[in-house]
Amino acid sequence: MILGIVSIVCCGIFAGIPALILSSQATKEIAASGGQQGGSGMATAGKILGIVSIAFSVIGIIIVASGGFNS
Repeated sequence: MILGIVSIVCCGIFAGIPALILSSQATKEIAASGGQQGGSGMATAGKILGIVSIAFSVIGIIIVASGGFNS
């Protein structure tokens, strides 16, 4: 979840991709633990924040590449 927050705030796609990967791994570990580990909500939040950050980064790259910010 921390990487998801960092990706939204400042690092964009550079922290968004690891947030998505690590949250997916955490979700699998939590499911495999049979209820002994908690934190599935935080893993889900990290995954969502990573996806949102990646989407915003891609949209920003497309806008900059198409000349949307000409001055």
